[in-house]
Amino acid sequence: MSAIALSGSIALILKKEALDKILLVLVALAAGSLIGGALFHMLPIAIREIGNTRSVFVCVALGLLVFLALEQFMHWHHCHRETVDHKEPSTYLILIADALHNFLGGLAIGGVFLVDIQLGITAWIAAAMHEVPQELGDFGVLVHGGWEKRKALLFNLLSGLTFLLGGMTVYFTSTHFDINTDYLIAFGAGNFIYIGASDLIPQINKEETMINNLAHYAAFAIGMALLYVLSLL
Repeated sequence: MSAIALSGSIALILKKEALDKILLVLVALAAGSLIGGALFHMLPIAIREIGNTRSVFVCVALGLLVFLALEQFMHWHHCHRETVDHKEPSTYLILIADALHNFLGGLAIGGVFLVDIQLGITAWIAAAMHEVPQELGDFGVLVHGGWEKRKALLFNLLSGLTFLLGGMTVYFTSTHFDINTDYLIAFGAGNFIYIGASDLIPQINKEETMINNLAHYAAFAIGMALLYVLSLL
């Protein structure tokens, strides 16, 4: 699962002109995947486990508020640094959210494997289908936000390694503790909604040509639709 982050390496063999043409499409795909993942996967799971109570939506709101505060701090830090850093602050939030998402995924899928190996493999396949467009989109966001391609690939891989950490955590603690990530899932949904709506969507709705706008809209809709279809599976 962590190695799926390397799918962005396809951009390393593309010319800059070709990469520039698809970057915003990837950003739109990432935005749709993030919001679709929050709406169709994370929130339903949290509501099913916790119940349709106010506490679920409080956790979502906290996810939004915490990432707003983080981004405000990063913008302030970005503007007050003595050295020049051309990376968009939102790119760091992408890595943080992706690391949290992968850690929770490792906990969840690791738990399924503990119950039944065949069900674990099925859950992994579904999650991997979700990760491919998200990781491609995340890589596009990092490069579009000022990261060098190789460095973006490396840090995307490092954020993916938290999936392994989550899986090992649930394995080694399963006999000692009752792991409950339900509230963290709702918190993570708030993170995803914030990044998709606040940071990514504004990047894809500024094109002057109708064709480009339609392409970005279609990529966003495909990202959401793909996550909805996966939720049905």
